Amino acid sequence: MTISSIDEQHLLSGQTWSTFCDHLKRCGEQILRPEAPADAATRAEGFRYLTRLLRIGLEMHIEFADPAFPSFFKTSHETAKIGADNPDNLYEYSRLDGTLDYRIKGQRGSVAYLSFGTQKGGYETDGTLIQTGFIDASQLQVDAQGTFEIILSREPKPGNWLKMEDATNALIVRQTFLDRRIEAPAKLSIERMGTDSKPQALDPATFQQGLARVSSFVENTARLFADWSQSYLPHSNQLPPANQALCQSVGGDPNIFYYHSHWALAADEALVIHIDKVPDCDFWNLQINNYWMESLDYRYHQICFNKHQAQYDDNGGVTLVLSELDPGLSNWLQTAGVRQGTMCLRWVGAQEQCHPTTQVVKVSAIAEAL
Repeated sequence: MTISSIDEQHLLSGQTWSTFCDHLKRCGEQILRPEAPADAATRAEGFRYLTRLLRIGLEMHIEFADPAFPSFFKTSHETAKIGADNPDNLYEYSRLDGTLDYRIKGQRGSVAYLSFGTQKGGYETDGTLIQTGFIDASQLQVDAQGTFEIILSREPKPGNWLKMEDATNALIVRQTFLDRRIEAPAKLSIERMGTDSKPQALDPATFQQGLARVSSFVENTARLFADWSQSYLPHSNQLPPANQALCQSVGGDPNIFYYHSHWALAADEALVIHIDKVPDCDFWNLQINNYWMESLDYRYHQICFNKHQAQYDDNGGVTLVLSELDPGLSNWLQTAGVRQGTMCLRWVGAQEQCHPTTQVVKVSAIAEAL
């Protein structure tokens, strides 16, 4: 890529860096939105969230940005989170060029759910992530040793094939665990086909464009999910079905049916979420997040229950309790001192849904209420 004389002047003078820093400063406006909680704890979480988005953006658009030499990196994990990140997931991501062909080599492992989706768009541009191809483990041809290959291309290929389009620019892999202690994740690598060349030195023009994408990614991602949180406020402490088309438009897995909402509780209150009968599905879980739609710290607190962990009633239903104080019941989701946030319920591979009901009660009266 050739750098223009103006761009080169901006790079040499430091204007490129100053513009980047000015854009990052503007990102803080998303944390100061008038409808967002104004307490110190939520503000601190919000500004930390921007630093996390910055780390993700730097890896996505600088360090791992070259689609000619792809590799996997994690876009959401314990200390970097986006859009109700699933605590039971291992997310892996790679940049692509839809005009090239790629090969994924893998060892299946024993993780409960595994899916691969190619995408076009991006939060840093138009705020969408549109699926261009999809395959999950139920469709994979795997040999007796658990190994497999997937070809990514525009034209169909024999065996495991993942479709791309000219505009395809990314791949997202979701590995979903029922129990991380005993399940082995899939081991994956990706390579461009038809070349044995090596990366060249850092290109100034490519770096400039990447840096601009990073700050746009931080701002647009923060705005997108702040908009989502704002939209949940009118039905706080309820858990209605989400707009499924909207979820898919920003990169949701097509096998998942989503519920999203806001919650807010006093220190002595609990939110009781009841599902009459859990539908037959590959996986489900319910998680609680902070206001910025980051999962609460699942390293130290039980902020999520899934299909394997939850205790069911005799009718195949489940009741989950969200509170700061221990209610003395099973399926307790710990708010860990957070007083309001968002929450997400997802069915994976369900042919039908059973919508949850909710009620707010005093923790001291929860046994009577149930």
